[in-house]
Amino acid sequence: MSNDSLPRDPGSGYAASSRGRIRLARGVSPWLAPAAAAAAVTTLLTRRSSRWALAAVPLTALTGGMLWFFRDPERVPGEGRLISPADGVVQSIDPWPDGRTRVAIFMSPLNVHVNRAPAAGAVTSVEHVAGGFAPAFNKDSDKNERVVWHFDTALGDIELVQIAGAVARRIVPYLAAGAKVRQGERIGLIRLGSRVDVYLPEGVAPAVTVGQRTTAGVTRLDHI
Repeated sequence: MSNDSLPRDPGSGYAASSRGRIRLARGVSPWLAPAAAAAAVTTLLTRRSSRWALAAVPLTALTGGMLWFFRDPERVPGEGRLISPADGVVQSIDPWPDGRTRVAIFMSPLNVHVNRAPAAGAVTSVEHVAGGFAPAFNKDSDKNERVVWHFDTALGDIELVQIAGAVARRIVPYLAAGAKVRQGERIGLIRLGSRVDVYLPEGVAPAVTVGQRTTAGVTRLDHI
């Protein structure tokens, strides 16, 4: 199936974009709009005085950077019972005392920041937990600001945690408890990256390795 034939994604709030158009993630307006407006105004003011270029150039660069940071490309879902919820690099794979396996994916500022559902099912809970803002690669980041998701799926309960970092201090959920979700559907945004943890159920072995790059909605996480 081509990207052009993908249906509208209820979790995104946007229809599939036309070819060549930049699709942006929901929840970026509070950051992007002021930067774009300031860049436009200062660029116009350069017609009066070239000194305004000192502000126009960096503001235009900042706006361009935000357009890149907050891009939200269409994805054709990969195969597998569980697929990656985030673009990034597998930071760690840890056995949990209850038999589950935690796969932690580090998202850099250069990655796409929109997260996706690892499996189809229903959202049973979305809980915001207050915390700190340590760098996502730091072991203390387990105590960071985060949003904890639980999904009722064919594999049972799947837990996913969006973790804020030193730069990313705002997590924007797109769905609420009770919502039905498709595998690979957009569920939320972490502004400027950070970390996403997904817990594989007991008996499910990971198909990824530490250091491997993942693509949200595409990379398979479970072994066949």
